[in-house]
Amino acid sequence: PGTGVVQMTLAQNAALTGSIIVTTPQNVALADARRGKTMFDKLQVPVVGIVENMSNFVCPACGHVEPIFNVGGGKNYAEQCGLPFLGAIPLEPAVREAGDGGQPVVLAASESRSAEAFRDLAAQVARQASIQALTPAEPAAAG
Repeated sequence: PGTGVVQMTLAQNAALTGSIIVTTPQNVALADARRGKTMFDKLQVPVVGIVENMSNFVCPACGHVEPIFNVGGGKNYAEQCGLPFLGAIPLEPAVREAGDGGQPVVLAASESRSAEAFRDLAAQVARQASIQALTPAEPAAAG
């Protein structure tokens, strides 16, 4: 969300392999994701895939999973766009706690659901970036 100035500046001044659209499952966030994809399309920056952040809440006391922001919005959007769904990151206190402690959750709480989701996400991003790098670029349309 936001003006997109940072993304536009990066796209215009750096050699990018691609972009990743991060959204939460609710409709208002998906509207921002759509605008982001449109911007990257106009800038001719490939979108590597879609990530759904805060896909559900994981209770630290009992492990119960509650989809407080809706269900599957990011995955559905990825399917609509024909883009890879890279993963769903749960809303889990371990992420904040690790961040506040200055460590990524994959180190500070390596057995947490969030750590597992981030490891899976990293593998998917690497896979899709490799595919993107091996895919010939389409020539720019003549205007």
